[in-house]
Amino acid sequence: MADGTYKRALGQIELVSLGIGGTIGSGIFVVPGIAAGIMGPASLIAWVIVAISATLVMVSLAWASSRLGRGGTFFAIYRSVFGREASTVLVVLYLVSCVLGVATIAAGIGQYLSYFGIAHLIVIEVAIVAVFCCINLMGVSASGFIENILTVLKILPLVIIILVLVPFIRPENLAPTVPFTFMGLFATIIIVYWPFTGFEISAIPVDEMRDPTSAARSLVIVMATVTAVYLLLNLALIGSAGSPALAGSQAPVATAIGFHLPYAGYLVALVGIFAMLSAMNAYLVASSRVLHTLACEFSIRDLSRLTRNGTPGVALVTCCVATVAMLFFSNSFSTLAVLTVVATLVPYIFFCAGAFLMFHEARRRIVSGIGAGMSAAILVLFFLFH
Repeated sequence: MADGTYKRALGQIELVSLGIGGTIGSGIFVVPGIAAGIMGPASLIAWVIVAISATLVMVSLAWASSRLGRGGTFFAIYRSVFGREASTVLVVLYLVSCVLGVATIAAGIGQYLSYFGIAHLIVIEVAIVAVFCCINLMGVSASGFIENILTVLKILPLVIIILVLVPFIRPENLAPTVPFTFMGLFATIIIVYWPFTGFEISAIPVDEMRDPTSAARSLVIVMATVTAVYLLLNLALIGSAGSPALAGSQAPVATAIGFHLPYAGYLVALVGIFAMLSAMNAYLVASSRVLHTLACEFSIRDLSRLTRNGTPGVALVTCCVATVAMLFFSNSFSTLAVLTVVATLVPYIFFCAGAFLMFHEARRRIVSGIGAGMSAAILVLFFLFH
């Protein structure tokens, strides 16, 4: 049924870039302001809690992916322990979270474009989705190359921003500015989880990996990098600019650096846009491959076709069209981010539950069990207190 086959063009660097690209995107450039507005400096607690939860999910996925090797698609991981029907529901839910993720990233790009006073944001957001759809249609080598460049363009500036802001940290900025409440903490955890989602993209394109065993290593590198950058950056942002200033900004990173280096805020806003473009590219890779896997499983002819460039062309275009429809439904970053997190947490819970059932060693069961419990608790608390 296919005109082409997947190209095994992704190595360790490309997989790490996809994982970092999917994770460090719109979230870290927008969420610090939202979190600081809810909890003030205490929002740092939420970042630590979410980092622990996401790391446990990552470890569970890495173990499961390593066991199944090149056959370790998300559908295969779920099916090995939960059966075909339940696996279908979980993968469809993850696909929905990916489409919501692309829409969230596009809305985040719009927020940073507004920092430059640009209007007609929805039109620009749709155009950007279309451009990256075309790039991905060119093949995984093209999208991987773009991902490598965009990842460098966002990681290096973020490290520089941290180094620039650290000398300006003031102890008084870390003093409580908002009364601590568990309801506020739960609300902050939900929105903070959005910047941590996307690491799993490193494990998705198994048919395009030169070495499938590199998926687990990539996941570990991605999570270690993401956690270090997020915790250090949030400490630097709150400590140097103060929570009230961040809470009142749609581009908190640009605002914080702008206090100390005039006009640098515009440069940081540009870096934020590069980061979100990187995330959009990674999420389009992920969503199209997941949809293609489902199409092959259920023999959906058009969706299961690959182009001569080795890309699931119809699946990719379908995901982009769904993203655009979602943007017209809601162009609110906060709303889309919360919906994405809720849709992502269920598959995360079952990554951990799957690893718990797949392995019998006590150490692995403890890690995956705690990961499933933390993710489930966050999801339950959202519905109880949101």
